[in-house]
Amino acid sequence: MLTGPNAILTLKVAVCAVTILFLTSLVALARGNYRLHGRINMVFFSLTVITLISLELVARIIDPKLFDYFDEKTRQILAVHLFFSLPSAAIMPVMLFTGLTHRRRWHLTFAVLFACLWIGTFVTGVFFLPHSN
Repeated sequence: MLTGPNAILTLKVAVCAVTILFLTSLVALARGNYRLHGRINMVFFSLTVITLISLELVARIIDPKLFDYFDEKTRQILAVHLFFSLPSAAIMPVMLFTGLTHRRRWHLTFAVLFACLWIGTFVTGVFFLPHSN
C-alpha cells in the first residue's frame, strides 16, 4: 500500500542503493578505470532521475496528499534535506556533461561540490526523515 511512510522508506532504500553506486564509481576512479567510473555514473544518474520523476509523479499527481501527515518539525527536516538534494540534482546533468566531454577542470570542481551536497542529501534523507507516523 502506498503511504507516506512507505514512500519515505522506499526513497531511503533508493538513496542507499545509488550511494553504493556512487562510492563504487569513486573506487573505479581511484584505480584509474575512468571508463568504468563514467559508466557507473551514467547508471547512478539514470536511476536517480527515474526516482526523482517517480516521486514527483506520485506526490504531485497520483496522491498529492501523500505527505500531508508531516508535522512542523518534519517539514523543517525536509527543508534542510531539500537544501542539499535539489542542488545536487541540478548539478548531476552538468557533471554528466563535463565528464562526457572531458572538461576535467570543470568536472572536478563540480565533483567536489556534488560530493558535499550528496553527503548532505544522504545524511538528512536516510537518518533524519522519519519513515513512520
